[in-house]
Amino acid sequence: MRRQNNRVAYLFMAPWLIGFFGLTLGPMLASLYLATTRYTLLTPPVWTGLDNFREMFREDELFAHSLGLTFTYVFLSVPLRLAFALAVAMALNRGLRGLGFYRTVYYIPSLLGGSVAIAVVWRKVFDGEGLFNQFLALLGIEGKAWVSHPDYILYAIVALAVWQFGSAMIIFLAGLKQIPQELYEAAEVDGAGPVRRFFRITLPLLSPVIFFNLVMGIINSFQVFTPAYVLGDTRGGPINSTLFYTLYLYLKGFSFFDMGYASAMAWIMLLIIAAFTAAVFATQKYWVFYYGDESGGRGRA
Repeated sequence: MRRQNNRVAYLFMAPWLIGFFGLTLGPMLASLYLATTRYTLLTPPVWTGLDNFREMFREDELFAHSLGLTFTYVFLSVPLRLAFALAVAMALNRGLRGLGFYRTVYYIPSLLGGSVAIAVVWRKVFDGEGLFNQFLALLGIEGKAWVSHPDYILYAIVALAVWQFGSAMIIFLAGLKQIPQELYEAAEVDGAGPVRRFFRITLPLLSPVIFFNLVMGIINSFQVFTPAYVLGDTRGGPINSTLFYTLYLYLKGFSFFDMGYASAMAWIMLLIIAAFTAAVFATQKYWVFYYGDESGGRGRA
């Protein structure tokens, strides 16, 4: 009977197992092998050992540039997006009429934000004669060539990332709904103002949600591709100002046909994302507060 139950369990797990080994683990191992070869997609891979990694760190200036640009984007977009999402979630948590409608409207950009069509629209909004510059003109402010000047296009891409705050906002709103209202009432009776209640109650009890959104934001931001590909000139322009890491990886693999080098870049990015995620997990014990946790330490209620 136990063996029969195991067969049934494996039968239900089969689609996931096939997908994992065939579409995830298998390609990862193949990519790890290709990272140690010189492979042009047109000829068989030739084993080169660690030559791709040596070239990456010692000779390729564009690798360092793309990595630095991606770090800048992550450090700008992730905090701004989380802060904006939290601000909107707190505004919607005040019991507005038609809350479901507002949640849907604010969530739509997250559903469409990764598409090419939205990136094209964003380019139209922020070009020299776009709506954003027209709005600035009404205020007497001279607009900039946001998507054609290398000094400003990064800010247009960061603005697009911040605009896609809907998914984080929905999660923040769900977290705010779980905070016991009696805590706010007791703090108000004790004379705590809105700012003190926010830092003493809202942020600590919302820290697990912030932790989750932070991890997901870091992972997604490191993989930014579509905005850079569409708002730039598909090759990282102008003057490599949109040459993000994933775009450079794509160009190496599918434009320059250096798939071995691109595979090595993919593994470096995997290690970077893993390192950042591990760092967030390692520090969460100092700032993540779990209400009602009696295990001691920072998470104790």
